[in-house]
Order: sequence, then structure tokens, then C-alpha cells
Amino acid sequence: MVLQDTWLFTGTIYDNIKYGRKGATEEEVHQAARMAHADSFIRELPDGYQTVLNESASNFSQGQRQLLTIARAFLANPEILILDEATSSVDTRTEALIQSAMNDLQKNRTSFVVAHRLSTIRNAEQIIVVNHGHIIETGNHDQLMAKNGFYADLYNSQFLGNNI
Repeated sequence: MVLQDTWLFTGTIYDNIKYGRKGATEEEVHQAARMAHADSFIRELPDGYQTVLNESASNFSQGQRQLLTIARAFLANPEILILDEATSSVDTRTEALIQSAMNDLQKNRTSFVVAHRLSTIRNAEQIIVVNHGHIIETGNHDQLMAKNGFYADLYNSQFLGNNI
């Protein structure tokens, strides 16, 4: 399963999440939304789970679309995930919700994560650093920070305000 918001479709929020597993019950759909930290914002909408997504889901923020996509992934429960820039273009508060949900979603499954925001991959077992199409470093966060190379420079520039 590739986790990206481009596979949202028109219909209700409920139907959109349920697309992750067609035979899912209403309770399973709601549980997936809770696990994705989407349930509270969905329930605050005038039509709740019956709110209609327009063609591009532009009636929701980027972060809300990501949380709906994560809810669908929880419901699908795939063995392998591919996460592509799951926290791009979202505010800090929503990024924390997405990151928390993604951490839970990735448990006990193989995940490939493409990310420029290094907070997304900090807890990965293996990080592969690519620059201009070439693998230049590999290791976990601590190993890469200890190397004090490209990854460490990039990490420090994102979190400590340094320039590369």
C-alpha cells in the first residue's frame, strides 16, 4: 500500500476510509479514524462521517487529507507500506498527529519512507541517504549523526537552524 493523499476520491469521509477494506464494519471505520487521530476533526464537521469530499478533497486541509489517508491504511492493515512525503505541507501541530499515527501504523510491518522532513524517519531502523541520485550514507539516526556527514548536516540544518 502506498500512502499518499492522491488516492482520495469523491464520496463521503466514511466511504473514503472504508475503501481501505470493503467489508469493514462501521465500528472498524471509526476505530481506524481514531487510530489515525482523525476522528475528532471528523466528528466536528456538520455532517461528520457523512461529509462529502469534493473531487480533489480541497474542502479539507492537507493535514486532514493525510489523516484520512492514514485511517484508510489502518483499516487496510497491509504487510508493507510505502510512505511518500507523508508530513509535507502541513503545520507543526498536524505534523505531530501524523507522525504519531504513522509510528503506530508502521509497527510490525515493513515500511519504506521517502521524506525530506527528517522527523518522519528519525526512528527508522535503517536510513538510506540519497543525494543527486546516489546513496551516500546508510545507518540509523544515531549512527548517521555520529558520522557527522551529510545526514547530520541536513538534520542540524532542519532542527538547529544551521545552514548547509
